[in-house]
Amino acid sequence: MAERTGAPAVRALAATGVAAGVALLTQPGRVLAAVDPAFPRERRWLVRLLGARLVAQHGALLIRPEPGVVTAAVGVELVHAASMLPFAASSRYGRAARTSAAVALATAGLARLSQRG
Repeated sequence: MAERTGAPAVRALAATGVAAGVALLTQPGRVLAAVDPAFPRERRWLVRLLGARLVAQHGALLIRPEPGVVTAAVGVELVHAASMLPFAASSRYGRAARTSAAVALATAGLARLSQRG
């Protein structure tokens, strides 16, 4: 079976997503120190949960870089970005929420573009 035109780009994006997920999952303190040092220490489990989601989602894209899987991943990223909106103005969570939403939107856009080959 021939590989789809956009599959290499999807796989490259997915590999980056897996790497980011592994970093969030295994080194949440280091990531937060760079992104949002004020993020509450007792909420690091949220960062690990996001990392696990990224590993699963982008792992699926690595295995099956097909249009339906890409569309599902784009949908997940858009829902994630929308879920960050209530926290965007928070003094406690705002910086992390804005960063997370921006990354999710960029990932969704790149995933969609990667399908064009």
